[in-house]
Amino acid sequence: MSGGEVAGILVAVFWAILVSFLAVVLVRLAQTLRATTKLVADVTDQAVPLLADASATVRSAQTQLDKVDAIASDVQEVTSNASALSTTVASTFGGPLVKVAAFGYGVRQALGRRTAPEPEPEPARGRGSARRTVIVGRTVPPARGRRRERRNARGQKD
Repeated sequence: MSGGEVAGILVAVFWAILVSFLAVVLVRLAQTLRATTKLVADVTDQAVPLLADASATVRSAQTQLDKVDAIASDVQEVTSNASALSTTVASTFGGPLVKVAAFGYGVRQALGRRTAPEPEPEPARGRGSARRTVIVGRTVPPARGRRRERRNARGQKD
């Protein structure tokens, strides 16, 4: 065997190993492509009904939104009608009711002054003996107002 023959055998063995390796890679690639094709087909089979359901759900949601929009517009109309009604009632009855209440208050004040005499102011008894009012557990000092002094016809104090 000469050197050329040995080199030819080595090249042939190298090419055989390379072809075997490439054959294994191609077989595995074919298996992967078959699995991918099957996966895509399964996803397509499942996605089409899901998309149909999603489309039906969106249509139903749109129908419900249309109904809610109609309800909202009706509520807005009722609100504006109630506002107009309250304005009408306030303008119709408000003025006369205020006048009647003011008249009743004036009559009560007039009758109260006519039937009840004014009370005489209490004489001062000293700082600690002044009358105090108790409100919710707190003592409130009496009001410090001016006393009315009586004057006679000549302008002198009584």
